[in-house]
Amino acid sequence: MKKYHSFRIGDDKISYLLDKKAVGVMGLLTISTFVILILCVAMGTEYIPFLDVLQVLLGQDSTSTFIIKELRLPRILVALLIGCALAVSGAILQSVVRNPLAAPDTLGITGGAAVAAVSLITFFSDGMNGFSISEQWIPVAAFVGATVVAALIYLFSWKDGVSPFRFILIGIGFFTLTQAVTNLIMLLGPVWRASQSQIWLTGTIYGSKWEHVYILSLWLVILLLLTFLLGRKIGVQEFGDSVAIGLGSKVQRERFILLLISTALAGVAVAFAGAVSFVGLIAPNAARRLVGGSFGPFVFTSACLGAMFVLLADLLGRTLVANVEIPAGVFTALIGAPYFIYLLYRSR
Repeated sequence: MKKYHSFRIGDDKISYLLDKKAVGVMGLLTISTFVILILCVAMGTEYIPFLDVLQVLLGQDSTSTFIIKELRLPRILVALLIGCALAVSGAILQSVVRNPLAAPDTLGITGGAAVAAVSLITFFSDGMNGFSISEQWIPVAAFVGATVVAALIYLFSWKDGVSPFRFILIGIGFFTLTQAVTNLIMLLGPVWRASQSQIWLTGTIYGSKWEHVYILSLWLVILLLLTFLLGRKIGVQEFGDSVAIGLGSKVQRERFILLLISTALAGVAVAFAGAVSFVGLIAPNAARRLVGGSFGPFVFTSACLGAMFVLLADLLGRTLVANVEIPAGVFTALIGAPYFIYLLYRSR
């Protein structure tokens, strides 16, 4: 039995080689993600039977329609989209940098978003536990902060091109720097804003709306399409710069575009959910073990695993302790931090 199946479109102008094992894994993960999504909608302070959830999702009315459509579904869809975005961002970084420790949070990209968001929360307080500007500027500031730090990392890494090793070392330096700056800003600001900043830094999906779902969906569709279009370029770069250049790849230009896409994915996710940590680290590493390094299946599997990770973390946050809302980032960190230590030990 052949391991691969060729897929062709338009008189063989477009062709793709499918790994049968990877297709099976992706199908199983897709079904698992949908089941977990239904479970998350059903579970909460008030349990809703699975059949009622399916009935509402299929467009029929139910006694629980308002709870499902207005209270739970926007939050759950935001969690799913956030998990996908962070996981794919980490997958791109790990492929370009060729290091399993690379992730938006470990390289300081989400740290840049944190500095910008905490600065806005701290310095635009009106002294009466309110904002002097609209809270809608917080996601914008987070996105801009992530982009600026990523640009600085790229600039400081440049020396006749950007080498993956230099990029990850400077990224770790910026990670430490952004953490220090964030803590300093919180100490300088009012106490009531420090607590709000800490909740944002932990990573929470509380208060998600349909408006957030629409914006995230639009960004994610555009960025994922670009990611898959450039997937072949990443596959070549994983062989090393010398091989990629020998095969005609414009390494530095392609690397810059891929890093820009990765930053955009991380920036959009952090803008709407705060610093949900370690999703971009764990999901790609697990995906590579399941389907290997072929970029298409690798990205899809990472997205599914990232979505399930954040969905389950948010479910635990809502249901583990009665009448207490625990941010999803607490559970991703509890799992991610030991896994990060394990990766450090394994890679020496």
